[in-house]
Amino acid sequence: MAGGGFSRLPNGTVVVALTLPSPMAEGRTVRVLVHAVNRARALTRLRNLGLRAVYLRGNAEPPTPDEITAVLHHPDGLLWRATPECREDLWQPIRALLRPPRRYGAPEPRTALRTALRTGFVAP
Repeated sequence: MAGGGFSRLPNGTVVVALTLPSPMAEGRTVRVLVHAVNRARALTRLRNLGLRAVYLRGNAEPPTPDEITAVLHHPDGLLWRATPECREDLWQPIRALLRPPRRYGAPEPRTALRTALRTGFVAP
């Protein structure tokens, strides 16, 4: 179950903070911050990114003033950081958390052919 909370700002917007299981590592958690017009829109933003089972029940872990400052200064208004072991880690954009793993190795034949046709160079 995700723990979290929210804080209403003087201009009427809210910052929602949730502690969720990490999609990258088993048994680890991440702290996600969302800045939105209201709580429902904040959760909708996360659900639209693929985090479907995200609910905010209660206000047990509201965002700290440092977390509020971090999310307000980010252009996307969506940040994450590993918790609780890595308090000194920097906040990262949500794209870094949800990015598919990179594939290493030789490119697929179709991709190599497409690149060759685009550049005009075909290897012998």
